[in-house]
Amino acid sequence: MLSHLSDKSVRGSATGRPIMVLLDLLGRRTALRILWELSKSDLRFRPLQAAAETSPSVLNVRLAELREAGLVEKGDDGYALSNQGRMLAAHLLPLVAWSEEWAADLRKGDDTPA
Repeated sequence: MLSHLSDKSVRGSATGRPIMVLLDLLGRRTALRILWELSKSDLRFRPLQAAAETSPSVLNVRLAELREAGLVEKGDDGYALSNQGRMLAAHLLPLVAWSEEWAADLRKGDDTPA
């Protein structure tokens, strides 16, 4: 995964640019959900599995990928966002707010931002 931070391509891109690697990782099933749940509190495996509504096998794979990417850490109290993971979550919050406005505009049938 992190080997993609070179000139190798990632899914949906012919480059290994960091933004494309990140978007590839975040686009994987349940990856964003795991980050979202861990942004609220540290969780052990089973509670995280229940919160993310995923299977143990998918959760294991995603946690391994997110740990390799330096976004999630495993500690005595379970899984937690790393410093980089917390920084990413903080950068995603404005996107959440924007998406809510966007969805409201679409429901009104207006494509002009509020």
